[in-house]
Formats: sequence, C-alpha cells, structure tokens
Amino acid sequence: MSEMEVLEEIREQCKELILTDKQIEEIMRRVIKEINRGLSKETHAEADVKCFITYVQDLPNGKEKGKFLALDLGGTNFRVLLIHLKDENDFEMLSKIYAIPQSIMLGSGTQLFDHIAECLANFMKEHSVYEERLPLGFTFSFPLTQLGLTKGILARWTKGFNCSGVVGEDVVQLLKDAIARRGDVQIDICAILNDTTGTLMSCAWKNHNCRIGLIVGTGSNACYVERVENCDLFDGPKSGPNIKQHVMINTEWGAFGDDGALDFVRTEYDREIDQHSINPGRQLQEKMISGMYMGELARLAIVRFTKAGLLFGGVGSDILFKRGQFFTKYVSEIESDKPGTYYNCREVLEELGLEHATDEDCANVRYICECVSSRAAHLVSAGIAALINKMDEPSVTVGVDGSVYRFHPKFHDLMVQKIRQFVKPHISFDLMLSEDGSGRGAALVAAVACREAQ
Repeated sequence: MSEMEVLEEIREQCKELILTDKQIEEIMRRVIKEINRGLSKETHAEADVKCFITYVQDLPNGKEKGKFLALDLGGTNFRVLLIHLKDENDFEMLSKIYAIPQSIMLGSGTQLFDHIAECLANFMKEHSVYEERLPLGFTFSFPLTQLGLTKGILARWTKGFNCSGVVGEDVVQLLKDAIARRGDVQIDICAILNDTTGTLMSCAWKNHNCRIGLIVGTGSNACYVERVENCDLFDGPKSGPNIKQHVMINTEWGAFGDDGALDFVRTEYDREIDQHSINPGRQLQEKMISGMYMGELARLAIVRFTKAGLLFGGVGSDILFKRGQFFTKYVSEIESDKPGTYYNCREVLEELGLEHATDEDCANVRYICECVSSRAAHLVSAGIAALINKMDEPSVTVGVDGSVYRFHPKFHDLMVQKIRQFVKPHISFDLMLSEDGSGRGAALVAAVACREAQ
C-alpha cells in the first residue's frame, strides 16, 4: 500500500509544532542559563529551574547487600517494594501497586500519609517481614527542597495532587508520624529522593557511567551529577581530605519556561492546555512534553483542522470535541502502524466515534501525532544535550524511565539522533532504559546510605 499524502494545508499549519535547529540551540542556551540561576545562591529564589540539592553523593558500587524497602509515590498510585540485594547481578524484588483515590489526592496530608502507612504495613505482613526492622528509601516525585538525605520540604504539588497541610512541610516527618500513629511496624527512613534520582541510581547499579536520570512520563524531569564547587546552596563540607567532589542535582526542569523563556516556540494549543490546567502558568515545559498533556495537544490540533473542514469532511464527534478524551497512548498506537497501513489509527478513530474517517484522514492524523511527539522528543533532547555539554565528561550514560519514553515507538531514536547533533563531537553518550523504574533506585539510595554509615 502506498502512503497517503498529507494535505499541504495541514503540513503548513503544523510547521509551528516543528522546532528548527536554530530554535533548539536557543533553547539549549536558555536551559543552561536557567540551571546556573537555580544553582546560584543569589538567583535561586526567583529561578524557575530550581536545581535542588539531593544530598546523594555516592553512586552504587555493586557491593550493597541486604533487604530494603522502597516506597515510590509519584502519581495516581504508588508502589511498595521489598528488595533483597545479594550481589552485583543478583537481587530479588517483590512489589505491589496501591491506588490513591481522588478523595485522598485532594484531601488532607494526614489522610494521604495514613493511607500510605496502612498499605506499607499490609505489604510487610503479606511478605512476612512484619517483625523485621528494615531501611526504607522513599521516592517522592514532587518538587522538594532537600535539607539533607532524610529531610525534604514539599515546594508545591503537581500532577493533580492538592493535599492540604503538606506544602512547606517535611514529608519524611509526615510519613514517620503516620507510621508512629500505627505503632505496629519498624521502619527506618534512610533517604528521600525523587524519581529521576531513583532512575539514575537504578541504572548506575548496572552501568557505573550513568550520570543523568531522565523521566518522560506523566511528568518530565531530569537530574544530573554536578561538581560540589558549582553548588552554592550545598551546605555539606566542600573541601578537605575525603571530601566528595560531586552531588546529584534534581533540576525540576518541568518549570522551565514559566518566565516566558519558551514563549517563542509555544503555540495556541500550548496556551489552551495551560489555561485549562490546574496550575496555569506553571510547569510550561512539562506541558509541551509529558504524557499528561501530549494526547490533548494532538486532540486540539485535530479539532482545529476538523472545524476548518480539513479532516473527516468537517464532521467530528462528541468524544473528539470533549477535553481529555484523546489519550496519549493513542499517539503511540497511531505511530506504531507500519507505513501505508492504518490499522491502529482506524481503531482509535472508531473509539472516538469517527467511523467515517478515510485513509487520507488517517495519514493526516498520524502526521499531526508525529509533529506533537517529535517536538516533545526534541525539547527533551535539547535539555539533555545541554546537560551533557555542561558536564563535559568523555562518556555519559543517561538513565531514562517513564511511559512516554517506554511506549512511544520512535521516542528513543528521535532523541538519540537529536542529542548526537547537538552534543560536543568528542563526547560519547547512550540512553539506557531503567528496567524497574525508580523503585529499585530508592532501595539503592537506602542501601548506599547504610553502606556509607557502616
């Protein structure tokens, strides 16, 4: 079958979704400028990219052993894991996913942490470690100001959460309090981290070259290894014998562009998504990249072209015109069709009540999806290339996790191609999928903390 032609008019109007090399270079410049603002004491308060110090200074060396718990909270559900590290390539991992009802996501902090503590206790009973005292690594994937390895103040909620009484509080203490209220389990919280740090640690356990952790899922964020001397806000020792030279930085780059730095590439679709979000004017880069918004970006473009009579003979459907009904997984499914075939695309369009779509409509819809997902991949690549160039190491592995990176058929290849184009020629890099997400990373941070304490 031959590939249907994409309408010239749609191609023309989708140009605003395609980043030019010149624009990418400009984005890279602005990213680094903003990262330096986040690292500096003088500008940190007003910087959008906060570059929080994680206090994680040791990467796994493969000698970590023992049983560890991990708690991974970052979206509409959370995972509890029990990890038994035996040696460098041998570990056992048991895990269970627990849902967080909407009422708890929007309720009080006490309700949230009591719910988590209850699930932790049930998990320990199920796996017969109820009587043991275990170290726990806590992955908390929301913007945190860390004051140490076990102290993290929530800066603000994202991803649909809005629990009262948590912003400005130490979430480790809130979890400890909830565990203490129960009084039935013994847990030592050894570290708090976010999912990017967990991803970096998880990949570093297998690949000691890993220096960047990246998430492209419901949200988007990156962390990287920075020299301590560049971190004004690091209040650990900076010089002397046995002093560690590096510390991991959680950039919180989803907020890049909140000051207008991305306005030169934002479109009417981006503005509409932002306007209808629960945090208008915030996390603007994330809204151009992540799985929470990608499907809606594609839907808005499809709706615009349908109303202009360029798609579906100008006849849409109630579902298509309803906000949030074109899921991000549809973008991945549509782009998974082999060239010239529209099997997945037809299934998606039928689910949306668009049975009357022609092959030409399918080709156009796929093109729109490609423009949206490529732009996301190129925006992420601009940030990663900028970080790799900043670190200037001869070889860097980037540990990556998140549903968009994992399930979109072309995201990895788009990134590799674009990063290669903009990374200094003498630097080699590779992207490594984090096998078991940030959960194992949390246990590893706890394990490394225990190793260092001993």
